[in-house]
Amino acid sequence: MRAPRCRMPPVAFDTVRIALRHPVFRIVGLSLLLRAVSALLALYANLAFPLYQREQFTMFGRTNPFWDAFTRYDSGWYLGIARGGYDAATAMAGGRSNIAFFPVYPLLMRYVGRLFGRAPADLYIGGIVISWTSFVLAMIVLYYLARLDLPRPRAERAVLLTAIFPFAFFFGVVYSESTFLLFTVLAFYGLRTRRWIGGGLAGAVAGATRVTGIMMWPALAVTAWQSAKPDHRDRGWALAALVLATGGFVAYCSYIYAQSGHPFLWAVALQRWGYYPGGAPWTAPWRLVLALLTHPYVYLATDRMAPYDALNGMSAVLFTAAVPFVWRRLNAGYALFMIANLWLPLSSGVFEGMGRYCAVMFPCFIWLASVKSRWVSTSIVVIFAMFYALCLALFTTIHPIF
Repeated sequence: MRAPRCRMPPVAFDTVRIALRHPVFRIVGLSLLLRAVSALLALYANLAFPLYQREQFTMFGRTNPFWDAFTRYDSGWYLGIARGGYDAATAMAGGRSNIAFFPVYPLLMRYVGRLFGRAPADLYIGGIVISWTSFVLAMIVLYYLARLDLPRPRAERAVLLTAIFPFAFFFGVVYSESTFLLFTVLAFYGLRTRRWIGGGLAGAVAGATRVTGIMMWPALAVTAWQSAKPDHRDRGWALAALVLATGGFVAYCSYIYAQSGHPFLWAVALQRWGYYPGGAPWTAPWRLVLALLTHPYVYLATDRMAPYDALNGMSAVLFTAAVPFVWRRLNAGYALFMIANLWLPLSSGVFEGMGRYCAVMFPCFIWLASVKSRWVSTSIVVIFAMFYALCLALFTTIHPIF
């Protein structure tokens, strides 16, 4: 006699099938698949291409082509904070100091990493877990945020464009980008849906995650004003949320003040890397565009940093050009968020890091997803994917893509 087959009840089967068709399941699956494929591409780049320069550090104290791809450049600074905390004395003495890196990501890296052990590699693994988890959650929240302005298919497209933007590989390595994006979209979603306390708390965490976090406060203020009901009670809650959103930035400045007597010493520390905000933000982009229009080959072939400045700088130029369209199609708060986060680095006159700064400017991806032309949408996806692979390979092989 054959053993009776164990069959799932029809109702249960239908429930599972419906659940798997939910956009959130697709987004989670896509996000994890993309991170896994990116890790394999990085491994292949490490095995196939020579390193542009010597490794500054390795994950396990010896070269590992797979794991070292997660730990380049700023990853070492985050490890230093996770292991030993902040060093304000070096900044006070005029040197490069880790106080230029805000605390949320390295602290999460420390406490998650301790679940695996106390070795540096364990802390790095904690950083990877934080980055991947933050990325998946950010994509889910971004979908719901985009749904406030777009139908479901286009909201899913906004998620896809964010995930494959050429510099989106930073979301999967030991950098703070995915964590910052998560709490940024949570802040905007909270304020747009009048979840005032949640939105304010998310804004506070974002403000303590990255230097540019506080720059989104005017955008949050406009968003809160537009979302609040025209009565004193709701306006009061909106104001409370905005005050709460400054808490993370204020807390970090207070900590630096207690350590050094100078609440903005972290800003002074940034200058040790050549960042001097306050200049005309259009000067460097104009020079780049002029060089690419008049003598592109000579510029790219003779200037060592030109290929990398072109990738970073043109990202900034294109995102700047998108601002009025974001303002018109979506809302003023989103446009102000982009303006503030573009102005600060561009006013320093350098393109270093502009690509990853653009990677968290979610309003641009929501706007691009609203484009109705299938041909244009497909072209954007293809171009993004091509340059994603290029930028990932450059970062992995330690070219100056910071």
